[in-house]
Amino acid sequence: MVQPFGARLRAAMDERGPLCVGIDPHAALLQAWGLGDDVAGLETFTRTVVEALADRVAVLKPQSAFFERFGSKGVAVLEQAVADARAAGALVIMDAKRGDIGSTMAGYAAAYVDKNSPLASDAVTVSPYLGFGSLRPVLDLAAEHGAGVFVLALTSNPEGAEVQRAVTADGTEVAAAMLRHIAVENAGAAPLGSVGAVVGATLGDTGVDLAVNGPLLAPGIGAQGATPADIPRVFGAAARNVVPSVSREILRHGPSVDALRESAARYADECRDVVAG
Repeated sequence: MVQPFGARLRAAMDERGPLCVGIDPHAALLQAWGLGDDVAGLETFTRTVVEALADRVAVLKPQSAFFERFGSKGVAVLEQAVADARAAGALVIMDAKRGDIGSTMAGYAAAYVDKNSPLASDAVTVSPYLGFGSLRPVLDLAAEHGAGVFVLALTSNPEGAEVQRAVTADGTEVAAAMLRHIAVENAGAAPLGSVGAVVGATLGDTGVDLAVNGPLLAPGIGAQGATPADIPRVFGAAARNVVPSVSREILRHGPSVDALRESAARYADECRDVVAG
């Protein structure tokens, strides 16, 4: 039996610190590294990040779109990156933000959390805005394969509030309703549930209950303006379950492997300190 994602994530964060590093090979970053905006550049960039960080950070989070834009050859690079990162001990969150209904959602689930898929990851990000119940295929398959699911709840982009802060018929904000659903999925799990929420570190006081007994993936640290010091203010008592996500602020130090490692180590230490204390 594969250990549930929540338990594996808790162990990885305790051992390596809570840092998640995004792998976001967008065109400007490839150029900044002196690489072409092509499959060869994509492969060099991705291989360098995995080589530099997969044996020392808790989580790597490739953004699927930046690989998909190159078609099948880009997806092949992504498949190899997932396999290599997991082999080196990092957990992989596939940042795909998929959301659909019925058999289509089941197809996305099979792609990202079925252990037999070439893209099989430790967890996947999903959008619940066709209704939380639309996520049932991925929630069920993830549980079967020991994988995790991160549900968009309160995202760091300002446009998100238009939907996430809207009020439902019973007077509850949509984001709060999603968090309640997540808490139900995680009921009784120990040491940590496998269904997480995406909550931006840039938001300040969210005004919602973040005690969902699951991990809280926190984008927005670094280039978007948040710092590790913001974690206690945003997440309060749930800070120990936060997975701070940093992408550009670390990746800009490439292509030097040593510089990538030094930057990641600094963020990992900062995040560990604020989460612990």
